Amino acid sequence: MEIFGSNFDDSVFSEAKDRGTMFVSSYNAKRCEPEWFCESAALDTDDSLEKQKVFKFRGDLAVRQGNYQAALDAYSSCLEWIADNNLSIKRDILEGMARCCAKLGDRGRAMDLVDILSKEASNTCHLTSLLMLKVSIYQHFGAIGPRMLSLQELCSLLPYNPWNWFSLGKMCLQLLEHHTTLEKKGREAEDAVDLTESKLWLKACTSFIRTRLLLKVLQQQQSSFVRQRNKNVLHSLEEALKHLNANESTLQTLTEVMSEDLNPEKMKEDYQDGESLSSVCLQSFSERWWNKILQTGILEADGRGTQSGTTL
Repeated sequence: MEIFGSNFDDSVFSEAKDRGTMFVSSYNAKRCEPEWFCESAALDTDDSLEKQKVFKFRGDLAVRQGNYQAALDAYSSCLEWIADNNLSIKRDILEGMARCCAKLGDRGRAMDLVDILSKEASNTCHLTSLLMLKVSIYQHFGAIGPRMLSLQELCSLLPYNPWNWFSLGKMCLQLLEHHTTLEKKGREAEDAVDLTESKLWLKACTSFIRTRLLLKVLQQQQSSFVRQRNKNVLHSLEEALKHLNANESTLQTLTEVMSEDLNPEKMKEDYQDGESLSSVCLQSFSERWWNKILQTGILEADGRGTQSGTTL
């Protein structure tokens, strides 16, 4: 009895000349001079796709050169030539325009573009890019509350990405070091973000511990320069935790809470990269982690309690 798929046609092993003449078409690659798209002749075409490419390349080059007004103008022109069904390029151009507006100090227009991107977001990749864009814009304008909320949303959307947690921890640490100036920052967020010194301290500890846990999980799958980079980050995490001066009991409690969902099966179930937003159910940062941490009474146990401070 033959095993299915175990018999082969003899022609498979015959010489190429026995298989008949194969037609091979020639291909001549198009050669372009450096920065060809900057030439005025590049727009001498009726092809909308070519015009779209020219304006996009001009915008990208202007961004690299730090000429954000020229980049914004080029991106705006590019937008006019993008086909309605080319949503990925449209999102790319709108994001570029928003970043240029932020660099030019036009926060209002930057946020208007963010709103357009928000309405058109349909999957987790779109939402991730949107939140990272928000973090960048809020950081540029010194909007503390919204920036922290966006970082927390990133942590909720991608709970196993260590770098979002690391960014949140660094932000809290920076705010702690300049805590006396928080009053001057204004009330930036619609939702309350507690910026009391004790809560900032606890959130910094929490974020750094979560980062450490995730990097140690990932370390088993990495090698070469990536592994070395993570070792360097782990060292900086230890230094940051020493600087925060948390007692051993606090560190142990935080480690237990923040490692509850770190098992292979749970991590596989929660992997949401590219999923439709309609099928994703996200717990807020408070629901998933923060409320649990506060319920442990960790601040009182560490001798910090709830200190007065600024709430945005």
